[in-house]
Amino acid sequence: MNLDDQLLRRLEDLSCLNLEAEERKRIHQELPEAITMLSIIEGAPTEGLDECHNPLDRVNMFRQDEAFPSYDRALILSNAPHKNNEAIIAPKTVE
Repeated sequence: MNLDDQLLRRLEDLSCLNLEAEERKRIHQELPEAITMLSIIEGAPTEGLDECHNPLDRVNMFRQDEAFPSYDRALILSNAPHKNNEAIIAPKTVE
């Protein structure tokens, strides 16, 4: 795999990382080795094998989804410092 600086910076951007120069140098050396190791798995023979989404013989262990009455909205909103008639109003945290 050809891992040039442009590709590494693109991966850094997609991963929402801000790497220091020393970290970038280390990853530039280690990432191709890791991808090479993973390519060995890609070459494993899989012809004739059934698809396996879960290697464990378990069934859905979750309970049935049942609707039931909730708390009174007016009671919950009475404790909120900022609210409208339907919900608690919180400060914006994500741009």
